Amino acid sequence: MTFGRVNPQFQLEDQGIKELGNVYYNQIEPALIEAALKRGEGTLGKGGTFLVTTGKFTGRSPKDKHVVKTPSVEDTIWWENNAAMSPEGFDALHADMLTHMKGRDYWVQDLVGGSDPAYAINFRMVTELAWHGLFIRHMLRRPERDDLDHFLADFTVINCPSFQADPAKHNCRSETVIAMNFDKKLILIGGTEYAGENKKSVFSLLNYLLPDKGVMPMHCSANHATGNPVDTAVFFGLSGTGKTTLSADPSRTLIGDDEHGWSDRGTFNFEGGCYAKTINLNAEAEPEIYATTEKFGTVIENMVFDEETKDLDFDDDSLTANMRCAYPLHYISNASENAQGGHPKNIIMLTCDAFGVLPPIARLTPAQAMYHFLSGFTSKVAGTERGVTEPEPTFSTCFGAPFMPRRPEVYGNLLREKIAQHGATCWLVNTGWTGGAYGVGSRMPIRATRALLTAALDGSLADATYRTDQNFGFEVPVAVGGVADILLDPRRTWHDAAAYDAQATKLVKMFSGNFEQYLPFIDKEVKAAAIG
Repeated sequence: MTFGRVNPQFQLEDQGIKELGNVYYNQIEPALIEAALKRGEGTLGKGGTFLVTTGKFTGRSPKDKHVVKTPSVEDTIWWENNAAMSPEGFDALHADMLTHMKGRDYWVQDLVGGSDPAYAINFRMVTELAWHGLFIRHMLRRPERDDLDHFLADFTVINCPSFQADPAKHNCRSETVIAMNFDKKLILIGGTEYAGENKKSVFSLLNYLLPDKGVMPMHCSANHATGNPVDTAVFFGLSGTGKTTLSADPSRTLIGDDEHGWSDRGTFNFEGGCYAKTINLNAEAEPEIYATTEKFGTVIENMVFDEETKDLDFDDDSLTANMRCAYPLHYISNASENAQGGHPKNIIMLTCDAFGVLPPIARLTPAQAMYHFLSGFTSKVAGTERGVTEPEPTFSTCFGAPFMPRRPEVYGNLLREKIAQHGATCWLVNTGWTGGAYGVGSRMPIRATRALLTAALDGSLADATYRTDQNFGFEVPVAVGGVADILLDPRRTWHDAAAYDAQATKLVKMFSGNFEQYLPFIDKEVKAAAIG
């Protein structure tokens, strides 16, 4: 039986998905929460939030993501980074998943990726869990209700957590699978309840499609000066580096917290909501994000809470350090109404340095910016991926390697061209450790990071005095108002300067060794910016 608003010419049966139980199309938040509660998928929290745990998978499974190797994409996929699946394996996976789905209830949301209509892509999200429908309704952009009568999907995503893949039969790695077929315009997800797989599968798809349209897809947050979209800033970074926190600046307008495109028209958000980490979330430091954890419809994922009062424990990471909340963008009071901005005036590359070597901020030349963008140095934060229990230094090219179907140079060249065309100033900002490596030093004070970013974005850092960093060659300000001078010189924050030097030498060698893979694909200016 079918319920809800749906284009009668484009039901699931027309996509070969037949003999299901009840199918609920485009339900709004109250209906989705009601259904999820009736099915025992979670608990009602304060303010009408939905509290849920995702079982053994509390983070993404990047090694279980596959791209179907067909002639149309064979020469453009970065296969070293994307596991191949045979067309035959995908067809068997698809058929077996459809058989598994028979007789079960499903929730369908017809949604849009991209706030700029010129580049928007329509998605049909088919989810076995009602709360996944609520989650992705927050994450993607909702068409007007009247537009649903003639909505046509460009791609379909089927998420069936109870389905277990067969590696031998389906040409995949494990019982968990995320399989992307560009020819069939179909993404299949099975064997995991972690909701982030929904949004990141869409992001990976957009990362493949948009470069052909001259759009730079970016794993970044973005904001602009209040009343002045021309003054736009983007914040690249992996999970846990501060994209959501630092872009939610009350003195600026939030465009979005995670995924954006940079076109010839400017910056635009791919999404309609935010997916914020809540571990150690503090009402004083991040009041707007904190407030969403008691707003109707917010999905609270993998957080410990009091069974009686439903009070959340923001410090208890016994389920995972990757505890999160998902909410619509308009829950942030200073969010942009159209989720669009101008061409970035400032580009911030956020890194979480677990070595404690990098300064809190550095100014980059365009060549250095491409070098650090391709390097993508940071630390995987505990819980974000399966098996990560403490910060692990890593190089994730383009600050988002798990979501990049094409070779890194495609994105790097797009970024460099746009920087050259629009004259953006580039900064490297370390939100990681200072005074020592992880386990010895401490996290960079967020107040200092905010003060440095404010100085960069309002232009006052342009007049600062800079020194050239002896390890990396970029420029570091000597003094910035509101920030202790010692923080700007990491070596001084260590008790043992010789130990800092040894750690810095180690990190430089890691950068140099990692970057060797890109040397055949870059020009002499970027090679000159390479260190080591």
